[in-house]
Amino acid sequence: MGHEHHDHGHSNVNEGNGKNLRRVMIALVLTGTFMVVEVVGGIISGSLALLADAGHMLTDTMALALAAMAFHVSKRPPNGQLTFGYQRFQILAAFVNGLSLLAIVGWILFEAISRFLNPGEVLGETMLVVAAAGLVVNLISFAVLHSGDQENLNIRGAALHVAGDLLGSVAAIVAALVIIYTGWTPIDPMLSVAVAVLIFKSAWSLVKRSAHILLEGAPEWLDVQAMQERVVAGVPGVGEIHHVHIWGLTPQELMLTMHMSVIDGVSSQSDVVRDTKKFMKDEYGIGHSTIEVDVDGCSDR
Repeated sequence: MGHEHHDHGHSNVNEGNGKNLRRVMIALVLTGTFMVVEVVGGIISGSLALLADAGHMLTDTMALALAAMAFHVSKRPPNGQLTFGYQRFQILAAFVNGLSLLAIVGWILFEAISRFLNPGEVLGETMLVVAAAGLVVNLISFAVLHSGDQENLNIRGAALHVAGDLLGSVAAIVAALVIIYTGWTPIDPMLSVAVAVLIFKSAWSLVKRSAHILLEGAPEWLDVQAMQERVVAGVPGVGEIHHVHIWGLTPQELMLTMHMSVIDGVSSQSDVVRDTKKFMKDEYGIGHSTIEVDVDGCSDR
């Protein structure tokens, strides 16, 4: 059996996580602080759009705290119990964040229906001031998070939460302007529903992607059969490949196990295994691979 544990740039991963952690902490402070302002403004103005965005920001604050904790925990080294380390905690955080976004969508829709059935007074001027301030805060937070690694699902989950806030602020501004100039208050719950639909689309995508990784699915972009054919054709000495399993601790940290036969007459099986590992790393970014060389047939058949 050939086995090699590539470091695959763990120092770079930790450095990237450190930068991502700082981005999340900035967004956390901004979001948490303004959430209080928006709750007060929503209560005073009577705006569902503001209260919905405030509720979203409350969950965002918790989500960003969870994301920050995930980056901190993921830096811990592997141990006897968690031999691959804590990298996947980020994916778990992304999954929880996605589910919390879906819960927010449900709450907004419920409140919107209640407002349609029992409309109330909305103070457009107060709503406009608070929503405009929220837009500025959310733009800063989103810019900070969007400058991070968008392939990192933890950063992506945090950015999606803030993007939802950004949409909520825009909707609240539009609703406030309509109410100020026309007095038509149903625009408030209507735009809240529109924002909820957009949040749902992003949240569902995040839940699906993180769940796929937690279920140890192969990367969505990878055709496993085509990869096997490329290895056989591209690495001298490789005969046949089977029992292939590919998954990721995160989208960036890919793992592989497989069985491989070596063509008769090859002088060194170790060289073939080493070349195969290098091919996997260079062509597919698979930094940790375990390859078993079959002798006299596969032992697992």
